Amino acid sequence: MNSQLIIGIDAGTSVVKAVAFTISGEQVATASVRNSYQTGLDGSATQSLSQTWSDCVRAIKGLSEKIERFKERVIALSVTGQGDGTWLIDEAGQPVGDAWLWLDGRASSTVDFLNKVATERQRFEQTGTGLNTCQQGVQMAHMAKHYPELLQQASTAFHCKDWLFFNLTGQRATDPSEASFTFGDFRTREYSESVIESLGLSQYRTLLPSIIDGSKQTFPLTLEAAELAGLQVGIPVSLAYVDMVMTALGAGVHTGEDDVACSVIGSTGVHMRSVADKDVYLNQAGTGYVITLPVDGRVTQVQTNMASALNLDWLLNVAADLLKDFDCECTSYSLVDRVERWLKQAEAGQLLYHPYISDAGERGPFVNGQARAGFTGLTYRHRFPDLVRAVVEGLGMAMRDCYEAMGGTATELRLSGGAVRSPTLRQILGASVNAKVRVSAREEAGAAGAAMMAAVAIGLYPTMDDCIKEWVVPLLGDGEVPDQALAAKYERLFEAFYDQRQSFPSTWATMEHIKTM
Repeated sequence: MNSQLIIGIDAGTSVVKAVAFTISGEQVATASVRNSYQTGLDGSATQSLSQTWSDCVRAIKGLSEKIERFKERVIALSVTGQGDGTWLIDEAGQPVGDAWLWLDGRASSTVDFLNKVATERQRFEQTGTGLNTCQQGVQMAHMAKHYPELLQQASTAFHCKDWLFFNLTGQRATDPSEASFTFGDFRTREYSESVIESLGLSQYRTLLPSIIDGSKQTFPLTLEAAELAGLQVGIPVSLAYVDMVMTALGAGVHTGEDDVACSVIGSTGVHMRSVADKDVYLNQAGTGYVITLPVDGRVTQVQTNMASALNLDWLLNVAADLLKDFDCECTSYSLVDRVERWLKQAEAGQLLYHPYISDAGERGPFVNGQARAGFTGLTYRHRFPDLVRAVVEGLGMAMRDCYEAMGGTATELRLSGGAVRSPTLRQILGASVNAKVRVSAREEAGAAGAAMMAAVAIGLYPTMDDCIKEWVVPLLGDGEVPDQALAAKYERLFEAFYDQRQSFPSTWATMEHIKTM
């Protein structure tokens, strides 16, 4: 019995991972395949559907090369993936062009238009989710006006994980999390006809697939998929919730305590709190997400930074490019190990950095496709470590900004993501929100969250809460208490960060206009 395995698949934007877990939640092995996407000067960011499916198969087969008796030991499979975006297929199940990713910024003008629709506040209060260029609803509305042929050719509009689930099972479906924050009501976890109408998409209602809860219902792996992946035909496959919720679930966003927050510091920054659906805080700005959890009556309030660790990647890439001019062959990845030292070398709070490095601008806690990154306070004496520290402090300020938009910070912050291996970075983030920090020992939280869905669905645990007690709680590390002197300094820094952020839009608009002259 103990040799049985559950596979969690986490299909990110740049990496597809397949991770094997025992039925009690121990990680056994992982395999990953790098995938790619294309960007254009028009703000497009697209990805091949067929290549993503091929990468998924390769990741699963990669696991089989690491695990003895792989085929006979795997008893269930679950899949999550990058959120938002639009993955269209036709009646025959073939892709209608490449997918529009969450990174795609082409729909910014449609966001501006829809935000002025009279029913926008009503739509926001149903979905709990503010409009931005990432979302499938906005992207489809933009397609309807500017690329109608795409929707006319399509039979079904998927998200990434839905596309992979379709290839695994032959079922056209989506899950309650993406369905409700895009087109529905988080209280009912169903589509809302008034939301769909508010987006101007009533005529394309038939493109929306049925909604299934992967913690309660599975579908069998098809013969074709089983042969491709080297698995047993007919094993149950679960359609997990969107990756940001699965990552937070695996990292400890919901363990029963109140006043707990969870941030995933990856390429993007995802900041969440688990609340009862009746206690959701809907801000006046109409931003953020409300995403259902696979727990009855519970949702996650979410604000997401378009770019988080990407800001640090950018700075390290600048350094790597300069070093190459001196015949020092290195990459941003090879410089990561030096970040901790640079953080310690620099004095806290000397520079102010707004971390809006993404070409698509920002989406949390405000939406502005023209938002851009920048330093304030530079003098001749500042050196590279000062820039590194400022960038990380900027991530902390942006995190604080997001939690304030959800009703305030928490007393405990649970962190996930590769960047949080740095002790000084954790110290900076904890002091930024003045909260105790705990880091889960779980290496692959997103895949674990997906696997937990399957574990509950096939009856290994009566409820998700029971699964969390065994898969999540024991892996939470000891709390790291915030440095109160640093927290006081960051309290003042945040005031400056927030005031300046509010003054930036006119500057960003001017810069955008200059670029087009």
